[in-house]
Amino acid sequence: MQFRNKPLFSGSSSESGGALEGFYYDNKIVKAFLIASLAFGIVGMLAGLTAAIQLYFPAANFNLPYTTFGRVRPLHTNAIIFAFVGNGMFAGIYYSTPRLTKTPMFSKALSWIHFWGWQLIILAAAITLPLGLTTSKEYAELEWPIDIAIALVWVVFTLNLIMTIVKRRERHMYVALWFYIATAVTIAMLHIVNSLELPVSWTKSYSIYAGVQDALVQWWYGHNAVAFFLTTPILGLMYYFLPKAANRPVYSYKLSIIHFWSLIFLYIWAGPHHLLYTALPDWAQSLGTVFSIMLIAPSWGGMLNGLLTLRGAWDRVREDPVLKFFVVAVTAYGMSTFEGPMLSLKNVNAISHYTDWTVAHVHIGGLGWNGFMTFGMAYWLVPRMWKTKLFSTKLANTHFWIATLGILFYALPMYWAGFTQSLTWKEFNTDGFLAYPNFLETVTQIIPMYVMRSIGGLLYLAGTLIMVYNLIKTAGQGEFLADEYAEAPALVKNVKIAGGGWHSVLERKPVLFTGLAFVAVAIGGIVEFVPTWVVDSNIPTIASVKPYTPLELEGRDIYIREGCNNCHSQMIRPFRSETERYGEYSKAGEFVYDHPHLFGSKRTGPDLQRVGQKYPDSWHYNHMLDPTTMSPGSIMPAYPWLLDDNYNTDLTAKKISAMRTLGVPYAEGYENKAVADLNAQAEQITANLKEAGIEVNKEREIIALIGYLQRMGTDIKAK
Repeated sequence: MQFRNKPLFSGSSSESGGALEGFYYDNKIVKAFLIASLAFGIVGMLAGLTAAIQLYFPAANFNLPYTTFGRVRPLHTNAIIFAFVGNGMFAGIYYSTPRLTKTPMFSKALSWIHFWGWQLIILAAAITLPLGLTTSKEYAELEWPIDIAIALVWVVFTLNLIMTIVKRRERHMYVALWFYIATAVTIAMLHIVNSLELPVSWTKSYSIYAGVQDALVQWWYGHNAVAFFLTTPILGLMYYFLPKAANRPVYSYKLSIIHFWSLIFLYIWAGPHHLLYTALPDWAQSLGTVFSIMLIAPSWGGMLNGLLTLRGAWDRVREDPVLKFFVVAVTAYGMSTFEGPMLSLKNVNAISHYTDWTVAHVHIGGLGWNGFMTFGMAYWLVPRMWKTKLFSTKLANTHFWIATLGILFYALPMYWAGFTQSLTWKEFNTDGFLAYPNFLETVTQIIPMYVMRSIGGLLYLAGTLIMVYNLIKTAGQGEFLADEYAEAPALVKNVKIAGGGWHSVLERKPVLFTGLAFVAVAIGGIVEFVPTWVVDSNIPTIASVKPYTPLELEGRDIYIREGCNNCHSQMIRPFRSETERYGEYSKAGEFVYDHPHLFGSKRTGPDLQRVGQKYPDSWHYNHMLDPTTMSPGSIMPAYPWLLDDNYNTDLTAKKISAMRTLGVPYAEGYENKAVADLNAQAEQITANLKEAGIEVNKEREIIALIGYLQRMGTDIKAK
């Protein structure tokens, strides 16, 4: 592999020991990660299909608490991001890194610790998320013991990667390795900072950040998890596997340099564009928008570098399914990285945010870029590791077309649904009133789009099953090459090489390169976080805003457990259409005691920021028992277990103490009387229900949830 007009150094007399050294590439670890990727990919897609069907057929949760949309949706996102794409990414890294460095991975033991540690983390997620053990943070829902495990396993991976590059036999680091390094150091930083939480028990914790600060940190993580888990490592794989499959050099070395450094520096600043028109300070919103727009340049630079690598090989694209998958993947990357900055413009974001437009945007990247890169890589790897030809090119092409149709059937209805949602939410009639005052009217209109979306997901899953069959048959007709022999001359240390430019010099110093990459990605976070942490005027307090009562805190935890924030936002933007529909727009000071924030990222149901005291307690009781009795045609599932299960007060005192540690002004010693106050408020709600003809035990979870819902947004009054 080489750059255009710049072949990679492979060891010359001036920098190598001359004599060839023999060694083996370990294909077993690649095989393990690849199998895990495809297996978990099917599981993640099934979870996604289940969630999609539930949005027009709520009974698809089988009336079980473990399979509701609020619990299945985070299971789907975690399975696809970290299990499917993550394992596929590791398979590609463990295959390409030794070949680019001309040395085996630094430690087989670390490789296998990484593999089994990662699979155990995925298993823990698959168990805890359906049980409702969640922090509610987007793409970071796992509780604190699993977060610690993720950090430890990631350190193992990073150490193995960096030490392999340090002991390389190839003096220069190829561009794919740059992206792997950036991924390793940035994900560690993102995960640790965003996952700082105060444990209450082994299964419960509270974010150390509150309200607007928590939202800023969360979307700094959330956006850059997409950037540095779903983008930079996949770009590294693109720079390795695309030229290999095309048998062409990478188009431009200089463009690779510009692409890499500008991308990792700019990306980290863009997180606030997820919080436009919210209570986040305007300067932070504007900063996120500016850097998001600038991201178009490096992103499209990478896309063009990939597509132009195929110059002279386009005739092969028509015949080679691997190149077909890669071409559509890179094209989807270009589409997503153009649309993302456009969605960060305030006038566009005012239309798109909280709608299914964002869902379509995310899935163009997920299904097209991440999925197709993983598929293409799998089709390229399996025949080579099993020393055979692909079992059926026809089946691979069938997979390509079915999956491509699946993407279209998924994304186009979601774009249509997003436009429909925004237009109906904002429409006023000639008398100046909302044309659709009942939010449910805006939901029922897009149910056909939800049906189409699930058909697209089914097609995509069907294509994946075809691929798995094809690869199993391919492996069956070949013989697995577990240890692949190779030779390369030893690298002589401290040899000065003339010429090559400043970046070539930097490529010879992997530790320095890693340090500079970390500095590039750390700057943006520091600049955005520090002002909101140290300048009080950025998050002004409101005297009337008080801490949650013990019962309300318990109800909030139940709300989080059930994943209600997956469908309901708690952030009223300063638009007339929203203040007319929901009430006074949200203020930063309202959320200072919210650990974590629950601003939400999607409105399948209405915003709940001002739902407190809007309906009687009996309405909420009946709504959770059977939503259609209060809202005919609702697609919300029933929650009958809330009426049967008791909340647990064993942790109430610890929760109050934890909140006080985090700065919530509960009086010293209040934890000792918290349960008594909880019972008193529960008795009042129970009495209200009794007056409405509803007999219920005061210890039922529905009582605590009603307590929280009736409190929401009542601390301030509209002028």
